[in-house]
Amino acid sequence: MEASRTPTPDMGGPRERLPNLFEVLSRRTLAPVDLFSFYIYMRDVQRSVDYLDFWLDVSQHMSLCRHYVRELRRSVLISTPELEKGGGSKRSSQLLDNFDPPAPEQGPSGTNARKEQSMDRLSNDQRLSAFLRNEPSGTRRSPNNSLGSREQYSDNEHTPGSEQPPRPSFMTGHSGSPVGLNSNDSPQHSVARADIRASAEKILYTYLLAGAEREIILPQGLVNDITNNIEQEGRDDPEVFDQAKDYVFQAMERDAFPGFLRAKALGNIVPPSMMLRLIVGLVSLFGAFWTAFVLIFLDKDRSTRCWLILPFTVGIYFLASHQYMLDPVLALVGYSEYTFMSFAKIREPFVRKLLNKRAAMCLGWIVLLDVALCCLFIFVPGVRL
Repeated sequence: MEASRTPTPDMGGPRERLPNLFEVLSRRTLAPVDLFSFYIYMRDVQRSVDYLDFWLDVSQHMSLCRHYVRELRRSVLISTPELEKGGGSKRSSQLLDNFDPPAPEQGPSGTNARKEQSMDRLSNDQRLSAFLRNEPSGTRRSPNNSLGSREQYSDNEHTPGSEQPPRPSFMTGHSGSPVGLNSNDSPQHSVARADIRASAEKILYTYLLAGAEREIILPQGLVNDITNNIEQEGRDDPEVFDQAKDYVFQAMERDAFPGFLRAKALGNIVPPSMMLRLIVGLVSLFGAFWTAFVLIFLDKDRSTRCWLILPFTVGIYFLASHQYMLDPVLALVGYSEYTFMSFAKIREPFVRKLLNKRAAMCLGWIVLLDVALCCLFIFVPGVRL
């Protein structure tokens, strides 16, 4: 089980490589390989955004559980100020002392350090789940002033708290810019145990049960185990979803993420724009060849034939853009296309460097082919038919 856990990203200084999937999902990357771009890619290209939403909702469920235990620990310490002075501690405080919410991963990027961080996070997650499974009834919080009841969860499509997974309804603000991707790690309201239960049930009823609103395809054994744990055993701890979360992560890493990197780290235009460029390029190139032969057979002078530079340049430029999935001029000025005719600044340094190299190479081929074709049809002797 430990080997299948989601990897810990390398946070030791500037990245001189392409990011991995966990770094994208953890919002530790910049445009155009950020979570916003990946969400759009999963929605518009892969047509499987429900898998990404499931992973994000399960991560939000984990964040909700951590926040609940953190608040519970604080309330126990406040309600028992003389606890440390006494000879013993209550069972609830002993359980809470065994849980220490993990801090964000920092430090060197060496293999040993990453492995230790991953093991520490795994241990903390296991202690969190163990506490929630064995929580004494006396420590359970009242639902008053909580995030909301089960009815609120069923009526509200967003997950609770400020760390919400991206949805089309709030991924962009009125200005069209990405929002909601850099929120704090924990919700800003108090959390009750009923909220955790409602969160677990909402994930089950939204994604996993047969005929669910946004059903995702998982091995039936996994679905049966999760259903039994939630409905029969009454569990709502994060470990209930661990295997399903790892399965979805590996599926996205294998099937979707390589294509995302090719589209966003090696290119900067989206499929509709590529198709438009293919059409414009073919029409321009056809017009350039047709005009060139007409001018030759009409024995027009070379100064007139110099106008062929325009259609040849447009045709070759747009066809090369389609072939490379890259607009070289757009890349050199530092922009990438999010959706059709919607552009944003390239902020990931390594991606910017990579796109500049590919743009320079693409422009080199464009100039070479353009000069060759123009010279051929401008300097060839004319023949009057």
